[in-house]
Amino acid sequence: MNNLAVLEKQEVLTLDSREVAEMVEKQHKNLLADIRKYEEFLTSSNISPLDFFIPSTYKDTKGEERPNYQVTKKGCEFIAHKLTGQKGATFTATYINRFHEMENKLKKSRDSYMIEDPIERAKAWIKEQQEKQLLSLENRKKDQIIGELKPKADYTDKILKNKGLVTITQIAKDYGMSGQELNGLLHDLKVQYKQSGQWLLYREHQGKGYTHSETINIVRSDGRPDITMITKWTQKGRLFLYNLLKEHGILPTIEQDIA
Repeated sequence: MNNLAVLEKQEVLTLDSREVAEMVEKQHKNLLADIRKYEEFLTSSNISPLDFFIPSTYKDTKGEERPNYQVTKKGCEFIAHKLTGQKGATFTATYINRFHEMENKLKKSRDSYMIEDPIERAKAWIKEQQEKQLLSLENRKKDQIIGELKPKADYTDKILKNKGLVTITQIAKDYGMSGQELNGLLHDLKVQYKQSGQWLLYREHQGKGYTHSETINIVRSDGRPDITMITKWTQKGRLFLYNLLKEHGILPTIEQDIA
């Protein structure tokens, strides 16, 4: 099933919930039930569910109208976060590829070189460059998320979901540093880099179960509700940082006191 939808006014790319159901190996009716629950959660948090799931209908083989949803990229991310193990990793990779296909098709239909008017062509070119930068950032974040999902196929979900997840600030306290100082040090050591407010691992450290991205609800300064992602460290990641810092002569406070 390849039923794609583009909302022309906003150019919002979506996937039909029937296709998503196939991707996650669920009956469509069960996925609809899940999405309706998600809508309730989002609405109760004053977050518009339309940014994630757009109610729609389709005609079945009998010509009767049936409910479905047009699922945005955010919606797919939302669903992916509810999945675990290989299924989660596979779905994430699949929906990312699908959206890339749609984005490429959309891009071809509006490439700036097709516009004859020089002013409009320049405007279109600027918009294309801005979108390319945004897409590049999104792809980097998706790379990290996929890398974080992959270990679930090799390790139990407990590793990524237990109470052992810690923030960089908590780890930094062990070394007598602030979270900002430790983040900067790890950047200098080529462990991570910062994009759009989130620290992301360089590719060589991805897929090893060191970190876990969490989605949290926030309220912007203008009062607008939004969602952002933060990086937390697993106990495996914490041990990795301990060994790395030790190699550079940096010990936690408790070991400094013993020394």
